[in-house]
Order: sequence, then C-alpha cells, then structure tokens
Amino acid sequence: MEGRLLVVEDDPQVRAVLSRALGYEGFDVLPAPDGATALAAASADAPDLVLLDRILPDLDGVEVCRRMREAGARAPILMVSARDTVADRVAGLDAGADDFLAKPFSTAELVARVRALLRRSRARDRGRVRRYADLRMDTATREVQRGGRAIRLTRREFDLLALFLAHPERAMSRERLLTEAWGFSPGLRSNAVDVYVGYLRRKLEEGGEPRLIQTVRGVGYALRRDPLTG
Repeated sequence: MEGRLLVVEDDPQVRAVLSRALGYEGFDVLPAPDGATALAAASADAPDLVLLDRILPDLDGVEVCRRMREAGARAPILMVSARDTVADRVAGLDAGADDFLAKPFSTAELVARVRALLRRSRARDRGRVRRYADLRMDTATREVQRGGRAIRLTRREFDLLALFLAHPERAMSRERLLTEAWGFSPGLRSNAVDVYVGYLRRKLEEGGEPRLIQTVRGVGYALRRDPLTG
C-alpha cells in the first residue's frame, strides 16, 4: 500500500467513489462520514494523510482540521470544498491544512496532490534521528529511548521534547515553547508548558537518570546536562 488515507466526506456516494478510486491507486482508505468520526479515526488509526471535506454535517471541516492539529496530528491534510473563495482557502490553511482542492476535481489531480503531500511528509521525517546525552529520538518512527530504555510519550510530550532536541542547551521561554511545539490554541492553558515539562521529567528520569530538562530562572527551560552550564 502507498499509504493510509482518512477520507472524510459526508455524501455516501462521493465517499464511495473516492474510496474506490484511491484504493485502486494502491492506498489503504479509512472512510469517515462526519467530523466526530474523523477525529476519533485520526487519533486511533494514525493515517498518513487526511482528505477532509470543508462542509460536514456536525463539525465544520475547518474546525475538524484545527482540532486535529491541536491534538498533535502531523499527517498532511488536504481540504476539499465546493466553495473556492480566497477566504475559504485562507481559513483552511490557517487551521492547519497543507493544501486546498476545489470541487469538482479530477481523480488524476486528486491522486497527484495526495502523492505530492505524502512525498514531502516522508522526506521531512526520513532519517531524522536526534540525540543528546543518552537520549535518542527517531522522528520518523516516533520512538524515544534513554540509555536504551524505551520511553512512551503522548503526542504533546513528543512534540515538546522534539523542540528541546532541535535546540539543545538553548534556553527557551515558555511562550516560545508553547507556540513552536503546538501553536496557540484555546484548549491549552497558560501553564501547559510547565505541566508537560513535569510529565517529561518523570518519564525521562524514571530509570534514575539525571535531569536533562533544566529550569532557567526568569526565562523558561533548556535541555542541558548540567543546570549551571551553557
């Protein structure tokens, strides 16, 4: 299979046509008739790409897109809509969509867009192993180890640790961590960084290892071996 696609479309006939066409091209298709089903599937099934209709019977497609991103979904999102105004495209992209396709569209163009998004996504993740001290993260497989001990992280914990590993020994403010790891969202409290740093510390130090995420007074946090260095 070329990849697992979550197809979110409320019209059963259109959904069936898209599922058949994409399945014929070698994709594993997960159909969803509404926003609530799509959100559950995105969380449980980890699709490689989401094909998301703009108009849904329960939640607006833009809201579904926003909630997926807030929940930590990193899969490319291709939003489709019969409404093709600049405002509609901007709303979808601002919510976290990677591309926008106006209805009606040809199957050939849809498949080309999907493959292009998947290529970019896989190129971004391929071979991205980050290390610091005895900590190792594979961003392609989302595996984290410390000294060979496997550590299971939630999506938000993973995203925050990935940001620390991208900027080792650099002091970063809570505002920057919140913005770059997850983006501002109404679902996150102002103390979210402190809460998730606490979660990460417990998991990273569970085997008795020394602390790596240090508090930097008056600034925020830094990934450092020694709180007095750097």
